[in-house]
Amino acid sequence: MATLRFSFGTMGSGKSTLALQIHHNLAVRDRQGLLLTKLDRDGTQVTSRLGVSAPAVEVSPDIDLFELAQSRMPLDFVVCDEVQFYSIAQCDQLARVADDLDVDVYAFGLITDFKGLLFEGTKRMLEVADERVEMQVEARCWCGSRATHNARVVNGVVVYEGETVVVGDTSDVATPMFGDVVRYELLCRRHYVRGDMGEASTTD
Repeated sequence: MATLRFSFGTMGSGKSTLALQIHHNLAVRDRQGLLLTKLDRDGTQVTSRLGVSAPAVEVSPDIDLFELAQSRMPLDFVVCDEVQFYSIAQCDQLARVADDLDVDVYAFGLITDFKGLLFEGTKRMLEVADERVEMQVEARCWCGSRATHNARVVNGVVVYEGETVVVGDTSDVATPMFGDVVRYELLCRRHYVRGDMGEASTTD
């Protein structure tokens, strides 16, 4: 039987890197696969902060992932990055890919948004996945503790309100957006609650 596996973590925990590695390892063994992403920082490909990337199918809001996989049969596997942005229906469609098409699905996503709440896609994947795997690469807060939160930083200040989906990165290069400079900072729970970015707060 095919398996739906959901791997989750914070930014910087190696999700996209592992997604690319799985896709590569299976593809070089002549396994037929499909690589999917949504709102990747570089568009229609899966990219890793380590500098590796691969072309991918962009998951639009109206795409039916079961029908997509069915149209590409025979398939051995599907790798899905940024699954936190998928809709509930699309997560259920991935479950059908595993159950009805007998195709292994490897899904990767963030666990919580900048408010500390589960993404819609993440919540559904936790509910329907056969396997739930926390990423073993532990991103770190500036204090050295394990980073548990993806804090959104607007104009140098941690914010807790706003649109859930605002694509950004954890790089030192801030991105102007609608007149504001938006980036993300990996923080432990204590410093997330305090909005304390340590020395990073003095560099914006």
